[in-house]
Amino acid sequence: MIIKRLDNYVLFDLETTGLSPDTDAIIEISALKVDGGEVIDEFSTLVDPGFHIPYMASSINGITDDMVSGSPKIDQALRSFVAFAGDSILVGHNIRNFDLRFIQRDAMNILGKPIPNEYVDTLAVARRCLPELSSRSLGSLAYHYGISYDGAHRALADCHINKKVYDCLIKEMENRDIIP
Repeated sequence: MIIKRLDNYVLFDLETTGLSPDTDAIIEISALKVDGGEVIDEFSTLVDPGFHIPYMASSINGITDDMVSGSPKIDQALRSFVAFAGDSILVGHNIRNFDLRFIQRDAMNILGKPIPNEYVDTLAVARRCLPELSSRSLGSLAYHYGISYDGAHRALADCHINKKVYDCLIKEMENRDIIP
């Protein structure tokens, strides 16, 4: 994991059927391609997990069995995401402990190898920049910076929220002289 200012990267987020990469599945992958600090492209797909989406997951992200019916399976969705991301540095909130565990598991199962991309976890950046905050969830950071949290818990909306949070965290790192 790296902590530094990036102007070119792919910010991504997942929605899943639960919290365990051992037993749960990806049901949405979204990403933003950022060049020169500006979003230049978007990627978003629902994913059919091949089993019933638990009520608890649907109650959080709003994704239902009917919505994923006919969507790509994870092999196709993952290949499309990997092609979109290329060799870009990946950025996301809590990706080290959550999103990358799902992505790397599926990459090993489908591609036979992990994806090698370096990454920036905005949760780790927030912990370093904002030790005074009691919570550094994406929602708490959005609130802290006055960023709308509308549409949260859908992957593409979370990507856009996280991009704004990351921009604020970059300024925070510069102001606090944290950037290496």
